[in-house]
Amino acid sequence: MLIAPWFWWMHAAGYSGLRGDRAIMALLVRLSLFGLLVAMIAEPRSVQKNEKLVVMMVMDVSASVSHESKRETLEVLARIASTKPASDEVGMVLAAREAAIEHAPSMAPPGEFATTATGVDSDGTNLAKALRLASAMIPESTEGRIILATDGAATEGSLPSVLDELRSRSIAVDVLPIHHMETKNEVWVERLELPRFVRTGDTYEAKVIYSALKTGRGVLVLEENGQRIAERPVEFQAGKNNEPIPIYRREPGYYEYAVTLEVPEGEDGVMRNNKAVSFLYLQGDGKVLVVRDSEGNQEDWRSMVEAMRQAKRSVEVIDSYQLPRNSMALLPYDCLVLANVAVDRFDTVQLQAVHDAVRNQGTGLLMVGGENSFGPGGYHRTPIEEALPVTMDIKQRRILPKGALVIVLHTCEFPQGNTWAKRITKQAIKVLSDQDEAGVLAYDSMGKDRWIVPMMPVSKFNTMATFINQAQIGDMPSFGPTMEMGYLALAKSNAMAKHMIIISDGDPSAAAPGLLEKFVKAKITISTVSVFPHGNTLVLMKSIAKTTGGTHHNPQNPNQLPSIFIKEAKTLRRSMIQEVHDGFVPEISFPSSIVKGIDAMPPLYGYVITTPKPHPAVSVMEVPKTEDRDPLLARWNYGVGRSIAFTSDLSPLWGADWVNWGQYQAFVKQLITDVSRVHRLGTLRIQSFASGTQGMVIVEDHSENPIFLNLTAQVDGPHDQRREVRLKQTGPTRYEGRFPLWGVGRYQASVTAMHSTERSEPEQEDQDAAPPSPDQEVENESVPTERVHAGFAVPYSQEHMRFRGDPITLERIREATGGRNLKADVTGEEIYDVERVIRKSDKSMADWMPLWIFLLSLLLLDVAMRRVHLDWAMMAAWFRTRQTSSEKTMDALLRRKKTVALAMQQRTDELPSDPLTGAQAEAGKTERPKPKGKIKPAAQEDALTTSRLLAMKRKRETEDKR
Repeated sequence: MLIAPWFWWMHAAGYSGLRGDRAIMALLVRLSLFGLLVAMIAEPRSVQKNEKLVVMMVMDVSASVSHESKRETLEVLARIASTKPASDEVGMVLAAREAAIEHAPSMAPPGEFATTATGVDSDGTNLAKALRLASAMIPESTEGRIILATDGAATEGSLPSVLDELRSRSIAVDVLPIHHMETKNEVWVERLELPRFVRTGDTYEAKVIYSALKTGRGVLVLEENGQRIAERPVEFQAGKNNEPIPIYRREPGYYEYAVTLEVPEGEDGVMRNNKAVSFLYLQGDGKVLVVRDSEGNQEDWRSMVEAMRQAKRSVEVIDSYQLPRNSMALLPYDCLVLANVAVDRFDTVQLQAVHDAVRNQGTGLLMVGGENSFGPGGYHRTPIEEALPVTMDIKQRRILPKGALVIVLHTCEFPQGNTWAKRITKQAIKVLSDQDEAGVLAYDSMGKDRWIVPMMPVSKFNTMATFINQAQIGDMPSFGPTMEMGYLALAKSNAMAKHMIIISDGDPSAAAPGLLEKFVKAKITISTVSVFPHGNTLVLMKSIAKTTGGTHHNPQNPNQLPSIFIKEAKTLRRSMIQEVHDGFVPEISFPSSIVKGIDAMPPLYGYVITTPKPHPAVSVMEVPKTEDRDPLLARWNYGVGRSIAFTSDLSPLWGADWVNWGQYQAFVKQLITDVSRVHRLGTLRIQSFASGTQGMVIVEDHSENPIFLNLTAQVDGPHDQRREVRLKQTGPTRYEGRFPLWGVGRYQASVTAMHSTERSEPEQEDQDAAPPSPDQEVENESVPTERVHAGFAVPYSQEHMRFRGDPITLERIREATGGRNLKADVTGEEIYDVERVIRKSDKSMADWMPLWIFLLSLLLLDVAMRRVHLDWAMMAAWFRTRQTSSEKTMDALLRRKKTVALAMQQRTDELPSDPLTGAQAEAGKTERPKPKGKIKPAAQEDALTTSRLLAMKRKRETEDKR
């Protein structure tokens, strides 16, 4: 405020340039503006009192609650919501494995509480997460209560911390018990136990442990790798039962066993808990697994496989759809070879299984180049790319032509159709490289054709994914407007390859023929995907694709959609293939056992452009005379495994001279040997299984001279989660670890015993030395003495192991928060007519928007007072009555005539006498002569005016000459 006198001094000194009342008004406005700004910087706060009550209802919709109980509970909650006071708010949260907001708190009359529409995974109960979400919906400045309707049988989550938070915020939880889905006849399979170590040819037993609430009978069915191998009738007693089933195997390999207890109808309440799954791995000589494309060329892999077999390697060739979807099933294979197979030939589970097998189990991975491998094969941003020593993103290639893709989405009329559409759209965009462009069009739920994702570089994939997830896709009436928008965007793009994909049921009206001609002239291809087409709509979809040179797809199963979209997106990546007609001889850039003893190599005639990853990835062979030193053969250690990328092929396509090369077999042998997993004779035995809500990992050391081992298990499980479990020694050679289960699915435990070696001091001090090879790194840092793996599966949730409610948990929640026990006949008065605590909250007035608007208005007024000058006379004239132009002219002429006449008369009266005549008059000798005629005033006036003008002209000319 000390600056305020300066404003007054500027006014008093006249620096404002204003005078009178206007200067005073400008000073007052500026002082008001300045005072208000200072007040806002001081942040004055207003204190508000709030008596409003926010009631959040938490309803348990897990599988342990019967449908009848859910319906009755929903009726009770809807009745409570309908009787709320107008000033209060009410909302609802659904509780199961996850928590979801069904209704946000609102003061509006709750007319939709009679039904639920939000889908949640009912295969579990997490009350802690639901209570935390409900409390987050209650503002800090408002009193809140929670109504918890549940049976109390929680399978996940930690309640103590949540109850502490609720107590600190004074949020009471009223408990409304729900009847648990109880059954008197219940039998369930707890687990299937297999021996920890089996030698090839041994006979062993699978022990089935199951329980029942009362006596009964049934049939135990044992399946091995999906094939039924044993059936055994059993009679069980109430409580725990176990039944051994002998098994005899001759060949090593991976075996998955599933046991199911079948009981007569009506003698079991829940059927989902009658199954258990376990695994067994019989170790033998490691094999090489070659994965081929069932529709591809056999020459892609035949020469390579023959060379492996000649090198005495056991090789198995399978089609892409036969690749296991479980990483444990890949344990029998030391090496996995992808022979020119595109990514759309696999599903995401298979790709993740290969990735996990390399990282966790030490399985080697070799990808061989071709038109369907690396980037052209669609492996960009996939788990396979993570495991490889090269990336498919070609950032340094300025000359590489880019592509542009537009995807048009129409409502997919099948279960979760729009969710599928969003998922496969993101997968298709992932295939593209960062410099490519992509956009997504749709007819939204508001009835407008709009860009879900505007055309942008694929390098902004995270932003694109966010837009796609938020999309609301509607029922498109016509293809025309949407396709027109896509055409304009693709036509403006400078991409070399342009493509559009349309997914629809085909019922929108067709676009104008002229629009398709524009696509053809611009060389923009359109591929169509018909999903659940209606009537003859296939004809329209086929016509669009055929006219523009695209492809029409009519999948019969939604599971085929991802591969279709990925295959279409791959059409833009063909530019990454480099064919060299004259051939090139590879250049060895790093010493390796792969090229040991190989001096001269024949030429290759093509390869796929990739970018090597940074150290520890190493390029063993490179393409010579390339600006970016394109890798031909790169390798690195990934996790506990190793992967190699050979960007050319080992077939007659690009490697015709190599197939007939005398050292071809030696090269293939050394290549497979380098990438394959190394077997070491081990003494560790591992066992892993589920026990209730926890998983168990047990390791026993059978060495002759056991020593203490520091073991940590790495557990990979459902939802792509990974946890480390520290194993504690529970006996001289026994180590155990426990971890909580976090979902239904497969769990894999990997334990590695490491032997550390110390480097010499010179090696540690030499910081400028060249980076070691991956082999040297393993030798210098740590050597795995043994690696063991085990796994198990949780076929059903613990939700199906709870056969009664948990009133103790409900009472603990109520006591901790000061809530009440409610009954089904509870009324709204009991909920809302409670003693309320007046909540006081203060809010900064600087956040009050009207105040900012007033401040802005003062600022504009201050500028106007000093810069804008108004002509009040002119403004007053705007409101006077206007005259016609003729009237104005006549009035002006009359006024002019009158003025001139008066002026001439006055000048005539004052005109001095002639000197001569004046002298004679004075002497009395003569009289003043009279003019012969009457002098006209106008003529006299003109003469005088002319004289004055001439005099002024002469004076100006004289001044100009001077």
